[in-house]
Amino acid sequence: MENTAIIPLEAKRELLKLRLLYLLTGLAGGLFNPYITTLFVHQGIGANVVGMLMSAGTLLSIAVQPVWGMLVDRYRQTKLVLVLSISVPAVLSFFYGVQYAAVIVMVYVLSIVFQATQSPVADSYAVTAAAKGRTSYGTIRSLGSLGTALGGYAGGFYLSHFEITRLWLPFLLLSLAGAATVLTLSRSTESKASAISLSQGMKELLGNRLFVLFLIACFFVNQTLTAYNSFFVLAFQEAGGSYSLVGTALLLASLTNIPSMLLAARILRGIGHERTLLLAAFFYALRWGIQWLFPVPAVMVGIQVLHGLSFGLFYVAAVEYVAGASGKKMQATGQSLFNMVFSGLGGIVGNLLNGYLFYSGGAQMMYLACTVSALIGAGMLYWINRMAKAHM
Repeated sequence: MENTAIIPLEAKRELLKLRLLYLLTGLAGGLFNPYITTLFVHQGIGANVVGMLMSAGTLLSIAVQPVWGMLVDRYRQTKLVLVLSISVPAVLSFFYGVQYAAVIVMVYVLSIVFQATQSPVADSYAVTAAAKGRTSYGTIRSLGSLGTALGGYAGGFYLSHFEITRLWLPFLLLSLAGAATVLTLSRSTESKASAISLSQGMKELLGNRLFVLFLIACFFVNQTLTAYNSFFVLAFQEAGGSYSLVGTALLLASLTNIPSMLLAARILRGIGHERTLLLAAFFYALRWGIQWLFPVPAVMVGIQVLHGLSFGLFYVAAVEYVAGASGKKMQATGQSLFNMVFSGLGGIVGNLLNGYLFYSGGAQMMYLACTVSALIGAGMLYWINRMAKAHM
């Protein structure tokens, strides 16, 4: 919690704007993203092609992030890039209603190109503003989780009254409101979000042994999250669960991020970044281990309370760890590199590996592998914690 008595008025305004930005973009993404594969199938694209398209999109997002980083570093247009990353995919979403596969694929590719840089640039803004406002990144990011939870529920309600081809309209309106919020951010926050060349920043960060080990540990931990993001509904149905319970589980998982992210600052102050990451990695392993041992719908719903203690806590601690390792001049570069490994590479490998495990050995084999992977990541984080202590 921030001490409002000693926070400059400008800093408080920036915090308010960024919280609104995360809420709006969370609402937009939560409303639209869970249903995009269903929309593609509705428009005549086969489910197997959709899977390939999603994997290709993740790979593309990794490839274009360095390009965006170089553009930001060269022209110092961080705000413009963030506005484009939000508004262009929103405007293009109108064309998903066209029943031509080639058009839909082209629109999706263009959307990925612009959307890839949204998270790292927004996070660099949020970390900078949180430091100036004497608060934690988690108090800003938690609004994104709240928006995602509400957006997912609102999307289901909207689709019960309108065709899925009209889902672009609320997505467009919410996204444009978010882009308008970005335009009100101060130039001082923008200038601090990216102040060193991408190539130089990459070289410095990848020369840091602890930081490289941290990225590898993040990969082992987060590739397991695809077991939830991509395969939870299928695993839940395999265990005999109903669609109504699936919705309850997804909502519960999203909502648990909020208290975890709000409490993250106290936990980080109490035990430090390395130990917090280790604790969250343990909750990842516990989450998958319980679902491996007890494949029962009621257990699979209840265990979603660990989503906030695993993903929510890990993500906030990781972003702030990257901020500390990157320094003030490499915020955008550091967050981009982290995002490329955490969401990009972890997402690609996780989808391919867990997809293979699920379809060859069922949900139990997938959850067992995820438990082992999370424990490997936890072991690496324990090693990092020991090394960090030795350098103190």
